[in-house]
Amino acid sequence: VSESARRTLAHESVETLPRARSSPPPSLRSISPAAAQMGSSNAASDCIQPRDVCIVGVARTPIGGLSGSLAALSATKLGSIAIQAALSRAGVAPEMVQEVFFGNVLSANLGQAPARQAALGAGIPNSVICTTINKVCASGMKATMMAGQSIQLGVNDVVVSGGMESMSNAPYYLPKARQGYRLGHGELVDGMMKDGLWDVYNDYGMGVCAEICADQHHISREEQDNYSIQSYERAIAAHNNGSFSWEIVPVEIPGGKGKPSIVVSKDEGIDKLDAGKLRKLRPVFKEGGTVTAGNASTISDGAAAIVLVSGAKAFELGLSVIAKLIGSADAAQSPELFTTSPSLAIPKAISRAGLDISQIDYYEINEAFSVVALANQNILHLKLEAVNVHGGAVSLGHPLGCSGARILVTLLGVLRARQGRLGVAGVCNGGGGASAVVVQLT
Repeated sequence: VSESARRTLAHESVETLPRARSSPPPSLRSISPAAAQMGSSNAASDCIQPRDVCIVGVARTPIGGLSGSLAALSATKLGSIAIQAALSRAGVAPEMVQEVFFGNVLSANLGQAPARQAALGAGIPNSVICTTINKVCASGMKATMMAGQSIQLGVNDVVVSGGMESMSNAPYYLPKARQGYRLGHGELVDGMMKDGLWDVYNDYGMGVCAEICADQHHISREEQDNYSIQSYERAIAAHNNGSFSWEIVPVEIPGGKGKPSIVVSKDEGIDKLDAGKLRKLRPVFKEGGTVTAGNASTISDGAAAIVLVSGAKAFELGLSVIAKLIGSADAAQSPELFTTSPSLAIPKAISRAGLDISQIDYYEINEAFSVVALANQNILHLKLEAVNVHGGAVSLGHPLGCSGARILVTLLGVLRARQGRLGVAGVCNGGGGASAVVVQLT
């Protein structure tokens, strides 16, 4: 295809976009005669096929702590910032987007349709379909899986996915206020705990599940603390060597009352490491237990966005493809065992990509707790140096609806920085589930 023809294709009007089921251009057809399906035996091929799921742009905000650097912004505003940056980096105009899938868990008090708010705030047109996904901690990843599936099926050619959360702005509830408090004291319910951090099936905090995991897999307090410190050290190193600059879009926070705005460009949590203090913290969830605030993920705010296109559309518009999403899977078991569900989802996703676990270069396993990463690493016999090499949720933070997308963005950064080719991201979620995706750098 001549350069002039490429320019013509790149400037076609928006009205020509919904051609998901049309044949690819002749040159693309001659290179790749059949559309690849996510999970097919040739999914890891180096060539890009018409219905391949191609990642062409990513962005995430810095991660702010509870009532910290990003607390002044709503989850939907953070989502808009991430989406706008990802589209800009991809070279994709908002008018080209056909659908948005975006994760969010703590939706109370955000207003209707949070994903749509985030999309419209990023300049995406009113005509674009938007769906909010709540799969607890896996929301951002499940949103990306659904976006990819819509491309595979020929429904869409340009989709935005990701997730967002402002745990700082999660409201408290008055459960009986509508019926009225007639006599005695009323109850105030923490919406963040109720809808994000509590196992409703067993009526206890998610940290109790982490204690169960530590007991079942014989993981000591010392191992968890060591892992937590390692997470901080890796995140600090990644920040210092500039690895996170590829991921992060700086966020401007209005100063208010004549004060200048503040630009946040660094993950807030990584400066809070005090290894000596961390080792002295008391267990939170069980008398004589091993899980502490120091070896668990931190309550946080943030958003991450991913721009996905079909192989045919990437070719048509001359887009630079970062990676292909070549496999995905979900898994589930008993709610209290959610901590090890990634060890079920990850092999399924790898198998669906037509690969073997030995072929994977790097992994991201969400650090809901240090024990989660340790247990899944042990079950799958993964090398320490291949898992969460730029740190994770323990050091960076865990904005619930965002994290599934955030770890995928970070995984791509790891593969780029370390000359890897194949990577897997896996995240557990409350209720016993997990999601995993396989990506191939191009």
